[in-house]
Amino acid sequence: MATFEGVLTAMVTPFTGDGSLDLDASRRVAGHLVESGSDGIVVAGTTGESPTLDDSEKIALLGAVLEEVADRCPVICGTGSNDTAHSVGLSKAAEEAGASGVLVVCPYYNKPNRRGLLAHFGAVAESVECPVILYNIPSRAVINMAPDLLAELAEIENVVAVKQANDEEIQQIPGLDLLAGNDDSYLRCLEAGGTGGILVASHLVGNRMRSIYERVAAGDVEAARSEDEELRPLYAALGVTTNPIPIKAALAEIGLCSDTMRLPMVSASREERQEIEAALSTLGIQRAGA
Repeated sequence: MATFEGVLTAMVTPFTGDGSLDLDASRRVAGHLVESGSDGIVVAGTTGESPTLDDSEKIALLGAVLEEVADRCPVICGTGSNDTAHSVGLSKAAEEAGASGVLVVCPYYNKPNRRGLLAHFGAVAESVECPVILYNIPSRAVINMAPDLLAELAEIENVVAVKQANDEEIQQIPGLDLLAGNDDSYLRCLEAGGTGGILVASHLVGNRMRSIYERVAAGDVEAARSEDEELRPLYAALGVTTNPIPIKAALAEIGLCSDTMRLPMVSASREERQEIEAALSTLGIQRAGA
């Protein structure tokens, strides 16, 4: 049985107008996600603007979300960085705060070699007892963790899954659950034997993305493909510029939270908003006050 499966939403981090952490809005978003089809929530990931959250904010965010939904779904915390000691300390803190698991990104910028990657993930996994999800995203981390490396990392007892954001290498790895890392590869991941995805569009269409998962599980792949095809304009609109700019703009449109970003991320432009609004309209997603 998979450790984590179905629709896991990579949750945005709401901020107030001055850029402070908005924990009330975070609880509201988390509740919305569970009520609209999410099987789990990931906080302090890429979509949660983790590079501009300090550790105390990540733990406070985790705590607020746990208060809201811990009795209804697993809550996973992003704890990876390019500093092993930092990742170890944050992973321990997240586990102590009650995280169901940790998501650990491939170290970025300093480009460790294979031995360094094995030592890094080994040290993080050894520091906690909770499940560890590897995060392979070469478009941001520069390094790609090839299938043979993932298979070696799978030998670590509590390394249980990979969030695969390299669409060229979507394949099952012995000993790891396979989770889609991009919305537009979610169905393909499920068809390849994946157990779910860590997704963004599920903020808006969680029930429909859950339906895709359930239809594939039931063997009705054609119906899943039809559902997925209808959602592709939304996937495209949420990729009109760097994530999480578009999803925050969309959530502001429906009145769920502010689209305030922390620099160097900036809010969506007028042209980008028009594309996002058009996708919401096509799917019948109501704007606030409409």
